[in-house]
Amino acid sequence: MTRSPTARSSARSRRPRRPSNCPSPTTAWCANCASPRAPRWTWAPRSSRWRWPAEPRRPNRSRPRYRLGRAPRPSRSRPRSRSRRVASRSSSATASPPPPPSAAPQGLRGRSPCGPVPAAPQPELNGRAASPQATAPAPAAPVPAPAGQDRPLAKPPVRKLAKDLGVDLTTVVPSGLDGVITREDVHAAVRAAVPAPEAPAAEPALAQAPAAERGRPAPAPVAAYDAARETRIPVKGVRKATAAAMVGSAFTAPHVTEFVTVDVTRTMKLVEELKQDKEFTGLRVNPLLLIAKALLVAVKRNPDINASWDEASQEIVLKHYVNLGIAAATPRGLIVPNIKDAHAKTLPQLAESLGELVATAREGKTSPAAMQGGTVTITNVGVFGVDTGTPILNPGESAILAIGAIKLQPWVHKGKVKPRQVTTLALSFDHRLVDGELGSKVLADVAAILEQPKRLITWA
Repeated sequence: MTRSPTARSSARSRRPRRPSNCPSPTTAWCANCASPRAPRWTWAPRSSRWRWPAEPRRPNRSRPRYRLGRAPRPSRSRPRSRSRRVASRSSSATASPPPPPSAAPQGLRGRSPCGPVPAAPQPELNGRAASPQATAPAPAAPVPAPAGQDRPLAKPPVRKLAKDLGVDLTTVVPSGLDGVITREDVHAAVRAAVPAPEAPAAEPALAQAPAAERGRPAPAPVAAYDAARETRIPVKGVRKATAAAMVGSAFTAPHVTEFVTVDVTRTMKLVEELKQDKEFTGLRVNPLLLIAKALLVAVKRNPDINASWDEASQEIVLKHYVNLGIAAATPRGLIVPNIKDAHAKTLPQLAESLGELVATAREGKTSPAAMQGGTVTITNVGVFGVDTGTPILNPGESAILAIGAIKLQPWVHKGKVKPRQVTTLALSFDHRLVDGELGSKVLADVAAILEQPKRLITWA
């Protein structure tokens, strides 16, 4: 279909023309009136009319650039090589950017008279307007925003932090990109608001101290106490050694304690008979003597309990001798001297060694050698009227036997309830090398011997 000359002339007449006084006749866009050049209009054969080319699509900055949960779409533009990227970066860093258009066109087909166009408004950053002559941000010290301005730029977590710390964001000096307040800026504002502590009076003496002593922490102040109502005893000697040994044992060996209540009426009768024996004349005979002998027999029947744990070599050391330790309370503290080779002594010899050990401990003349090398220990808490306890192992030993108070209690004997002499025994052992079965057997053997003292003859 051909158009008549009249239609063509009418189409040409609708084409906008550049004003005669336009100072930029050769550019595509006029810097003053923003009118297009004539060649910009093109003839569209399909629509049979003059068409103005559409402007390039501008991205919508209000929408997110990437969709949540999806990877960004690949760019359709041809990837540039490394050399081109480096060249473009260097050229952009050296050359000044082109000046922005002074004014946008009022419309695709509208025209405005030539004249001076006001400069485009510059964006404000945190309440401060940027200079129109500045082409690149110059590094300068940030200045706090004045009062009565717009809302400062900060992310929601930073705002919440400032609210929690009681910091006014309008007084914070921003250090982030484009004047954004960061978390470090908020913390810096808090530190600046806290007044510096006053220097103590001893500051000159500290300045004169050596540099090596300045970095050391100051000693803790000694708590004041009322001398009339409190007494402080220095920890030293036997007490200090005992405390260190108990702490080391309690936090090194896993303790297990088992209990058994036993009728010791026959044992108490045997004690009374031995006191009348000529073999024990001048010797101290008490229930502790027979209990010690019962423990020695039980150890002989269960030799695996007479052992120690070697942490350095990771070995269990089985001992073929018994150094029987006896816990003794002295004015200097608790000590545990032991009877050397107690397993090889007869009952009168054991009674003699036991009497000497107790007398020496009470006089405070126990030698350090007498307190070393123990294998099994007995502690008699029954002398204080205590039923039983959970004793702590002596370091280097595997078992300790606690003896409770012997009291007259109702007991079923031969099918009848009768008053009998009853006590409670407690055996603590190191569970690293003594199992529950072995510990139970040892405790059961001791209880059986005390219930039937004739087993001292049959089992020995």
